[in-house]
Amino acid sequence: MCHTLKCVLGLPEQIHACLFDLDGVLTQTAKEHAAAWKQMFDDYLAARSKRTGQPFVAFDPVADYDAYIDGKLRADGTRSFLESRNIHLPEGTENDPPSAETIEGLSNRKNEILLDRLRTHGVQTYAGSVRYLTECGRAGLHRAVVSASANTRQVLKAADLTGQFEVIVDGIVAGRDHLKGKPAPDTYLAAARALKVQPGEAAVFEDALAGVEAGRAGKFGFVVGVNRVGQRDALQQHGADIVVDDLSELLDRT
Repeated sequence: MCHTLKCVLGLPEQIHACLFDLDGVLTQTAKEHAAAWKQMFDDYLAARSKRTGQPFVAFDPVADYDAYIDGKLRADGTRSFLESRNIHLPEGTENDPPSAETIEGLSNRKNEILLDRLRTHGVQTYAGSVRYLTECGRAGLHRAVVSASANTRQVLKAADLTGQFEVIVDGIVAGRDHLKGKPAPDTYLAAARALKVQPGEAAVFEDALAGVEAGRAGKFGFVVGVNRVGQRDALQQHGADIVVDDLSELLDRT
């Protein structure tokens, strides 16, 4: 019978820090992100089709989102999806208007749509994940949130989760510090450094395939895949040590 707090949390004894992805792990904003991506890409692809005469093929908010967008920095997601359609646009700059036909311009348009949706629909959390997060604090574990989103702080505030974390590594930090996005491990490694722990002493909690790849690439001590969209096998294949449907499943597994 396990009596230590770490064991009750379903974590190996060497773990001293927990690094959480945000969308899809703690908050239910992934569907808002997917809807915003779809609106932006469909508008762009429809206009491009009308201009070029090429067939219009809509963005798939499940298959395309999972394959090209989920877990990546915004511009990386824009670029990745467009390249899958053999569309190559200029990079542009972060200050490009949402109307600009550049990677940054389309990315800014997606963000504009997302913020409007968040204002309209609000931010919901996963109750089991919030419970798990709270128990991590009770166990004395360091906690960081690691997200590709540049809106991480706004989402945390709306979800009343800001006080749960010592460190926030988001899209703004990644851009400022020139960190590569997931599946590169850079953002998770930056969070571990900020918490003053070694990667082997930290657990990563991710719902995105790119995120579990990042956890494995960074040689983190434990990688938890959160299966929100029926990717159990894929999460394991991409590097998760364990896959759960909700973080509450990890509590007192013995």
